[in-house]
Amino acid sequence: MARTRFIADRGLTARMTLVMFLLGALFVAFVVILMGVAGRSGNGGLIPVIGVVAIGIAWWQWYHSDTVALKAMRARVVSPEEAPELHGVIDRLCALADMPKPRVAIAYTDMPNAFATGRSADHSVVCVTTGILDRLTAEEMEGVLAHELSHVAHRDVLVMTLAASAGIAAGMLTRGAQYGMMFGGGGRDRRDNNGPPFWIIALVVSLVVYAVSFFLTRLLSRYRELCADRSGAFLTGKPSALASALTKISGDVASIPSKDLREVQSMNAFFITPAVSGMTLRTLTSTHPSLEQRLEQLAKVAAELGRPMDGGFTAGGPGY
Repeated sequence: MARTRFIADRGLTARMTLVMFLLGALFVAFVVILMGVAGRSGNGGLIPVIGVVAIGIAWWQWYHSDTVALKAMRARVVSPEEAPELHGVIDRLCALADMPKPRVAIAYTDMPNAFATGRSADHSVVCVTTGILDRLTAEEMEGVLAHELSHVAHRDVLVMTLAASAGIAAGMLTRGAQYGMMFGGGGRDRRDNNGPPFWIIALVVSLVVYAVSFFLTRLLSRYRELCADRSGAFLTGKPSALASALTKISGDVASIPSKDLREVQSMNAFFITPAVSGMTLRTLTSTHPSLEQRLEQLAKVAAELGRPMDGGFTAGGPGY
């Protein structure tokens, strides 16, 4: 991680390293297998295309992750003059953490949430929704922003972005394979070769790669959220404020219309709480730990700091 005053987490570093190694190996194997199958099935012309597309996806994910995320949320970067209170909190937290200040953005939606993204501390952005600004007190908002800045400092946002490359490539090829079979692709393969057509093999390999990358990124995502809760709470010294914010957000997300939640589900892994309603999060497919796990950890942080969980924050109305 970058050198900041956020507490280091060796468990997070080890998990990020392992996930990146496994997904990197999976991504390389995925491309090599497809190239080999394409060559043997008479689709040799696809080999350079597969290689270029694979490299292009990884580069695009790395370089444009912040732009893509903001567009997905219909958010825009705001200046200190446009959002002085929000910038003021982030300025104080960045000074406290001794880290570069990221860009600040606002998404104009009633869904209460926040996320951080970007390829480095110098090319990152912290985004909050108008829904979360309307609902949280100043100290609760500070806890949320400390959580998001922790993601930037630990660079787990970059790892999650790159980790998604294998799954995205596999998903794209799965759709391509289905399209090829639908319109007769692979017919020449069946006549000229004894083995199955290229598009069937591509479909099977893509589905396997997508499934493995899906579960690996989910496992990393849950741990990094707990790490950000813990390090953010230690930085502010107010775990009760973050606990109150998480409770409010989780409860209010359930009241958001399902249509609005579906529109932003692709961003769930980056939100402080997932945009889901009416389902349990205690599953392998969850991007976040359960609210109970997060509150239990924050209670332990409060005990370490010698501060009770029922105090330390203002229980009044919105602070913005």
